[in-house]
Amino acid sequence: MDVTSVLLEKKIVAIFRGITDQQADAAAHALVDGGISLMEVTMNTDGALPIISRWREQWDGIAYIGAGTVLNVSMAQEAIAAGAQFLISPNLDEDVIAYGAERGIDVWPGVMTPTEIVRAWSAGAKLVKLFPMGFLGLSYLREVRAPLNHIPMMATGGVDLNNIADTFSAGASAVGLGTKLVRPDLLARGDYAQMTANARAYVEAVAGDFVTKG
Repeated sequence: MDVTSVLLEKKIVAIFRGITDQQADAAAHALVDGGISLMEVTMNTDGALPIISRWREQWDGIAYIGAGTVLNVSMAQEAIAAGAQFLISPNLDEDVIAYGAERGIDVWPGVMTPTEIVRAWSAGAKLVKLFPMGFLGLSYLREVRAPLNHIPMMATGGVDLNNIADTFSAGASAVGLGTKLVRPDLLARGDYAQMTANARAYVEAVAGDFVTKG
């Protein structure tokens, strides 16, 4: 099973950005305990590459570890060398998609317009990241998904427990969750048990009948 297939089954990518090593390790453990199976460390996080490398060893066979905010081929090269199993970008760079494909690494590029979505799909992306969803809104997702329902879309930005059912009903195939899972308030007080419980709530939410199968 490739990583995109895993994402389409599990539905959630947890996004780690701007977090210290110690907090990252504890938070990752909490999220895995809560049922999260895919975790992304953004490349603009200090120590991102060592974290990816360490987590690949620690969570091998349990969770998939990827790199986020991969803006170009140079960053893709560094991330894959560190052990990233998937790459996520806020932008569309066909060269990054090709670089990953040549190495068996799935790339989920950031897109906004129908033109970008189709370009990413034509370049070989198996799934695209619709970003920023917090700004675009569910009506946009619903409308752009209608003519492009053969292309799986991950909604990133603005998704929480209150609207996650509506997000999938609007056509999302997966969601990217940052501070809703890696919550700053829980990190600040070291409440990793609550972080696990919160993660479990999201995992249970995406198991609902509203989830699309695309």
